[in-house]
Parts: sequence; structure tokens; C-alpha cells
Amino acid sequence: MTDTSIPHADQSLDEEGTEPIAASGETGAEEADAEAGVKEKKAVAETDLFQQSEIAADYVEGLLDILDYDGDIDELVSGGRPVVEVVGARLQNLVGQRGATLEALQELARLAVFRQTGSPSRLLLDVGGYRANRRKELAAVAKNAVEKVKEYGEPVRLEPMSAFERKCVHDVVNAMSGVESESEGVEPNRRIVVRPAD
Repeated sequence: MTDTSIPHADQSLDEEGTEPIAASGETGAEEADAEAGVKEKKAVAETDLFQQSEIAADYVEGLLDILDYDGDIDELVSGGRPVVEVVGARLQNLVGQRGATLEALQELARLAVFRQTGSPSRLLLDVGGYRANRRKELAAVAKNAVEKVKEYGEPVRLEPMSAFERKCVHDVVNAMSGVESESEGVEPNRRIVVRPAD
């Protein structure tokens, strides 16, 4: 029986269909067939993700045409998610203050993918390298917060951040020992608290 369920947004697509193969009664050929099936599922998932990035890229290209902005658009799959990158001059208006416009455009592109595929998308949209630069800034903010927590032993509350920004900070904090982080509050004022690990 084929599993046709859609993975949840927090479930890695690489985990889909990779349950261990039962050893009882299986021959080497059956095991090889099962492994080939897993690889085929991954290839199909990768193809689906690339299709999502192409749909989103077409949508973003249409928006750029309407706005009369020039930009090169790249579609790719990275980290198990579809990605669309827009590169060019005069794109700051598409990012907006603290990435607010970029977040809105990303949601619109995700809706465009959903309309064509019927499946929710974890598409990541970047304009002018904003997300890569912001990721570096947030890594510095996270490290600074960790240093304060380790020095004073008190929790540090960071400013409100978008989901993308919070994930960047959580990733940095979780990679360090002796500290932990959690999100608190309600959007748009959801923030991260960094505290000593229990």
C-alpha cells in the first residue's frame, strides 16, 4: 500500500518513507527493491519540490513584470525545500522594512504553488540576498545573547522577530552547550528567550 499523506511542515521530506526495512523473511533482492523504492520516492519528492520552485518563480516573475523591476530569478531545492532567489539592482522595495514585504511576497508565492498543486509549500523566497545577510546578523545577535546568559546566568529576551528570523536564532543557540531557547508571545510580537539549560 502506498503512503499518499502529505508531510507536515515540520517533518523533513528526507524522512518520508525511510522506515527501517524488516529483516524477517526478506531476501536480498526484496531488500534491494525496497531501497530502490525509497530512492525513487526521494527523487519524486525532489522533482515535486523543484516543480514548486518553478511555479513560484513564474509567479514572482509576473509580479516583477507588473512592477517593472528587473531581476534574475533562480529556482532550486535546498535543505529539502523549494527556493526562489531574485537577484538584481533596485530590489530593496521588495524586501521592505525588516523583510516585511519579502515575507508577504513569500506567502503569495506559496499560495500560487498551493493553487496549482493542491499541496502546502515550505517555499523560501529570497530577494537581493536579504535572507543570507540577515542570517549572519542574527547569528551575531544569538551569540551575543548566549554570552550574556553564560556570564550573568539570567534569561535574555530578544526583540520580536519573524518565523524565519526566530529559526535562525534557534539554530545558533541549539548548536551551543549550556543554553537553550524558546519562543514566547503572539505574532507579530513573538520573540525568543535564551536561558541557561536545565
